[in-house]
Amino acid sequence: MATSLPTDAPQDRGSEQTIEQKAVAGMSQGALVRRRFFRHKLAMTALIVLVLIILLAFTSVGTVIGGTGSLQADASGTLTINGWRIEGWWPLNWWTAYPVVNGGAPTITWWPFSLGEHPFGQDTLGKDVFAQVMRGTQQSITVMFLVGLVSLVVGVSLGAVSGYFRGWSDSLIMRFTDVIIIIPIIVLGSIMGKLFGGNAFVFGLFLGILSWTGLARLVRGDFLSLREREFVDAARVAGASNARIIFRHILPNAVGVIIVNTTLLMSAAVLTEAALSFLGFGIQYPDVSLGQIISEYREAFRTRPWLFWWPGLFIILLALCINFIGDGLRDAFDPRQQAKTSRRKAARAVAAIPSVQAVTMVEGPTSESDEPYSDEFTDLGGRSGPPGGRGDRPGDQP
Repeated sequence: MATSLPTDAPQDRGSEQTIEQKAVAGMSQGALVRRRFFRHKLAMTALIVLVLIILLAFTSVGTVIGGTGSLQADASGTLTINGWRIEGWWPLNWWTAYPVVNGGAPTITWWPFSLGEHPFGQDTLGKDVFAQVMRGTQQSITVMFLVGLVSLVVGVSLGAVSGYFRGWSDSLIMRFTDVIIIIPIIVLGSIMGKLFGGNAFVFGLFLGILSWTGLARLVRGDFLSLREREFVDAARVAGASNARIIFRHILPNAVGVIIVNTTLLMSAAVLTEAALSFLGFGIQYPDVSLGQIISEYREAFRTRPWLFWWPGLFIILLALCINFIGDGLRDAFDPRQQAKTSRRKAARAVAAIPSVQAVTMVEGPTSESDEPYSDEFTDLGGRSGPPGGRGDRPGDQP
């Protein structure tokens, strides 16, 4: 006969849910989110790669703060970029033509590792492709974060006001959102690219102003649902103001949807900026972007393919890293995404329960041959045996 727990034993049966609850006991919501995110291997790998790309892009060829991005001659006649340029550790820039080395092919070697004079190669004019790709990556990263920041602020603000107050404010904001949705971003982005093509900051702000509509709708839907919950009623009865209820009570419960969709907008911004620059309506010469590099050298695909490898690689890496980080944040903020408990861990947890240990010590083995079978079955005929099936033990009849 099978052993059962006594009715007066503590009701901790060692289920998987109980084991997970014990594992996270005493942890705050923020600690739980960080723990889930740090255990997401793909998201952590993408985060590390993204940080390395940002450091490489902004420290190698330096960066330009302010200005129009156009070329100007200094007192000695040397061409420089308009704006305050912070020098990097790479000695070459992205607008100067240098003597062609190695026929313009990449000089990087993997074993023994060496960058050479032009690791990503040169174009027909002698411009350093590495410097161009790093500058283009800076432009894409700048546009990406500006679009994410502007969309986050505008979309969350309008969506929260619309979903919480409802009524005429909801109707007005949603009709305004519908108007923005029907505006083609590519067309307006082309116009703004021609007007402010040398300034990625203005270009990113403009794209962000047009990209918040989807986030606003999602935030509004979450607020319409959360404003009817009991904790909101309790806060309202306690005398909390509308602003406190929105920012301290409802918004933290919608942060998962907000962060995940913001990362998706940032990934789309990288591709949008590259597409507009490829068409000639994004970042304008003499400044460069990744899409512009591919567009400028599209006729040399067969003879000098390295002119496409590197800018295309960095476009793909930026988009994939942001998407993988968004997946990790989605799993981290979703309370239903719990870590799976293996059978071995579950068995250890069950064996560690005091009530199960007491029953095992008192009753001992329960099989007829006193063998320590842990998983017996009993069929309708009253016969029992190990999980392997009937007839596996002496005395069992078919």
